[in-house]
Amino acid sequence: MLLDHRPVLSLEETGSNIKKLRMEKGISVKELQGLLGFDNPQAIYNWERGRNMPSIDNLLVLSEIFGVSINEIVGKNFLNGFPA
Repeated sequence: MLLDHRPVLSLEETGSNIKKLRMEKGISVKELQGLLGFDNPQAIYNWERGRNMPSIDNLLVLSEIFGVSINEIVGKNFLNGFPA
């Protein structure tokens, strides 16, 4: 059944991906804060620590900044294993 294999977002994997992509691009948290127009960096730290998920708007901006698709940013697992 298809629903048995639906994707579930992983906060930890998403955060790890954001940090890895940011570092690969040589962008500091402070620089990313400016690019996103945030007043403080706390949201970015919370993403990278797997505490919160970026909004779809922020995922779109991150994908443009990092030059990757949203799928490459968002970590996901599948219920009952990977889809067939």
